Amino acid sequence: MTTPEQDEPEDTLELFNQPFWKTNREMTLARTAYFKILLPGLFMVAITILAIFSIFWGALWKVPAHLFSGWIVDFDGGEVGQIVTQSLVQAPNAIVSWKVVPSNQFPQGALDVAEEIKNDGAWVAIVINEGVTARYENSLSSPNASYNGAEAITAYAAEARNENAYDILLQPFLQGTLDTIQLKAAMQFTSKLFTSANVSAILEISPQTIVNPVSYTIVNLLPFSQPVAIAAVFVGLIFVLIMSFFVVLISNGAREASRLNRLLSFKSLVSLRLASSVLAYFFLSLIYSLLNLAFHLDLSHTYGHAGFMAFWVFNWVYMMAVGLALESLITLLRQFIPFFLITWIISNVSVTFFPVELLPRIFHYGYAMPFYNLSSAVRHIVFGTKNHLGLNFGVLISWVTVSCITLTAIQWSVRQKDIKLFREKSYTT
Repeated sequence: MTTPEQDEPEDTLELFNQPFWKTNREMTLARTAYFKILLPGLFMVAITILAIFSIFWGALWKVPAHLFSGWIVDFDGGEVGQIVTQSLVQAPNAIVSWKVVPSNQFPQGALDVAEEIKNDGAWVAIVINEGVTARYENSLSSPNASYNGAEAITAYAAEARNENAYDILLQPFLQGTLDTIQLKAAMQFTSKLFTSANVSAILEISPQTIVNPVSYTIVNLLPFSQPVAIAAVFVGLIFVLIMSFFVVLISNGAREASRLNRLLSFKSLVSLRLASSVLAYFFLSLIYSLLNLAFHLDLSHTYGHAGFMAFWVFNWVYMMAVGLALESLITLLRQFIPFFLITWIISNVSVTFFPVELLPRIFHYGYAMPFYNLSSAVRHIVFGTKNHLGLNFGVLISWVTVSCITLTAIQWSVRQKDIKLFREKSYTT
């Protein structure tokens, strides 16, 4: 015997009022369709977490996979220079690969060394300043109240090159290593006091000569002095990529709603897609650049007032580089485009948080990624790091060019399939 519920026709089922586990045919089909879409989708998300998220985790778990490059420059040539050089070279658990560089390569002394560090010659340079040993020995024989052990060693580095590497890795290592050298020098020089006839005079006039004979100063040549710049060199790049994706969705929706995808000729459709994207990114990159100005990001450090124009142009080309890649693939991937979006974001972010040269070699693809090159360009414009603008611009334009080619090729392939389906449908009717 059947119940009234089982006999109820499908087309008379009340809308918006069905329990999920109702056993009639229509609800069974609906549940089946629901789970056929939901479960494979969740499986794809799980695969994405394991396969794509692993890129970012893999970039962080073994940092530094390669050592920082470091120079030791001894302008002293005396006992202090020997102690510092030997201690650095023999330091355990070092994250810096030290190279002893002859002082005669720097005619203007420490000024030349500092300039080389700003130009990415090395990540850090330890300079043993000229006449350190002589000043110390003179202070023993003739106590000097103005003796300053911190004038012995100067460490040069540039935080703006990568603030994460500097703050998390390099600076703590330098401080720990130089503190050890400072203590070692103090203990080693203690023996000299027993042979000095001026111990009491030294203690009275210049006690720092005994307590702290050799110390150091860390000079941050290019400080990351604008916290708001974190947005422009890292986090903001993610936001801009997502906004570029919004443009792709809006443009695609507009073409679908207006039926231009089917009405326009192939040439007109490709021209529309490229022109609308380029113009949209031109406008939005200006808005984004003005946002940075509104929050007082100083763009005049390197190029004065022209810094804003350089910043705008690079952000425009960057938006085209990341946005046109999405624009070209949405025709092919359709509802799966979010999976490419997350892959696109993570593959870029993974090579931007820490310097590429410190990451495992597999991550050296980062030199060709849009995030890395825009971040490098902005650091030069905002902080005055080494000028790679030509290379950065070339890489970004290359991405734009490749995306234009792939967009055209994919659109041609899709158009041929659409024409074939249209003809088959017309033939059957």
